[in-house]
Amino acid sequence: MPERMAPTLSRFQQLETDLCLACNRIEQRWITALFSLVSWLGNGLFWMVMLVVVMLVDPASATAAATRLIASAVLGTLVYKLVKQLTARARPCHAGFGIRLLIEPLDRYSFPSGHTMHAVSFTMLIAHHAPALIWLVLPFTVLVALSRVVLGLHYPTDVAAGVALGIVLATNITRFL
Repeated sequence: MPERMAPTLSRFQQLETDLCLACNRIEQRWITALFSLVSWLGNGLFWMVMLVVVMLVDPASATAAATRLIASAVLGTLVYKLVKQLTARARPCHAGFGIRLLIEPLDRYSFPSGHTMHAVSFTMLIAHHAPALIWLVLPFTVLVALSRVVLGLHYPTDVAAGVALGIVLATNITRFL
């Protein structure tokens, strides 16, 4: 990396860490409880319920919707686990910045956010099959993404990478399945 770029990267890293600290230090108990619940639901329960709802709303495309959502879950898990192993980025709560871990992580590394990737992919696929449900899944996806930073599990760039991977995943699954 050229020397002239190092200070910019350092400033960006500091800004990202400061943002993590600010989000993580919100002291309202109800906010922590809300984001903990959203994170737990985002582990899969919310999406399984939404799959059933999609199948009820649009029975004609139930098989296609189920196939796409399951494919997204399986492929997405493989992708984010591979990327996490390759990058091995420590979670912000483990990086020594004073960011508190507010719930236990499902795995060791931070980059990318698998919760966010799945939420974005599932939201796009659900909107494709049952557009009337966007009012429910889109706000939930935004809360999932925010929860990752607030709970001390991810940096904003982890979440942004999760968004990008989710978009690519859903777009390609819709194209090929």
